[in-house]
Amino acid sequence: MIPASYRVTRIQKTLRYFEDDIPLLNLRVKELSSERQQSARQFAAALIDQTRAELQRLLEEQPEIAAEPGDVPCEPAD
Repeated sequence: MIPASYRVTRIQKTLRYFEDDIPLLNLRVKELSSERQQSARQFAAALIDQTRAELQRLLEEQPEIAAEPGDVPCEPAD
């Protein structure tokens, strides 16, 4: 079983990746119709919301992780 701290770190990294990708998403969809642009942006927003919810759920399950922000676990390798 994967340790909770590892899972939290991976989800935080994924969330940052999704959030940082929004400007690039806008560049990738600019040639599409407005309906498809809106659909792509809605999908990205839903994915970010779902990732945030999963992160929040994990942090609530493991309060000792959320309570110790200075004790950052090793970042997992990609």
